[in-house]
Amino acid sequence: MDETLKLILRAHEGDKTARDQLVMDNVGLIWSIVRRFAGRGYEMEDLFQIGSIGLMKAIDKFDTTFEVKFSTYAVPMITGEIKRFLRDDGMIKVSRSIKELGLKVKCAREEMTYELGREPTIEEIAGSVGVSREEVAASMEAGAEVESLYRPVGGSDDNQLCLMDRLEEENNEHEALINRMVLKELLSSLEEGEREIIVRRYFHNQTQTQIAQDLGISQVQVSRLEKRILKAMRKRFES
Repeated sequence: MDETLKLILRAHEGDKTARDQLVMDNVGLIWSIVRRFAGRGYEMEDLFQIGSIGLMKAIDKFDTTFEVKFSTYAVPMITGEIKRFLRDDGMIKVSRSIKELGLKVKCAREEMTYELGREPTIEEIAGSVGVSREEVAASMEAGAEVESLYRPVGGSDDNQLCLMDRLEEENNEHEALINRMVLKELLSSLEEGEREIIVRRYFHNQTQTQIAQDLGISQVQVSRLEKRILKAMRKRFES
């Protein structure tokens, strides 16, 4: 088994050493992504810390049955975390000191949640960061409005919609309608078995392993079928 996969499996079992090693092994990957956002008015070290959070989320959520390299999965997670920070940070202007403390609190909160297996208290975060409870509360409150805009509003999967998605959708109803029409046409062109796989994967958010178990085939077969079907759908769309 690939050494990275072994470390991920150990990390999923609660091995902090394995998790830390994965972070160290991917420092170069984080920096390569951070450099893409240079010149945005933010310290590179700050963006590196945000990117590290994205990497840790990738470690925690990576499915070892995926037929992709971990780095391939981690890149969009790291990039997304940085983009989300830049987007959210621009919505409410707060003092630099509060902003820097908020970043430290966010990192400490992520790390402690993993280590403790639960959400840490304000007192625990304050002790970890080395500031008062009031300062921690103030830094968290400063980002409360932004957080509420991106709070999930339905479902339990990672791709669920948030309030901001709904607001954006209202401004793009025409485009969304066209997309739905194209998607409906592409799905209708598939055979029943092919359509079931795509619907399960992208509408019901099932893993390849779950689909394989339900259909009585191997995960490898599901993966190959999915790739072939998507390739065919893209070809039909482009034509």
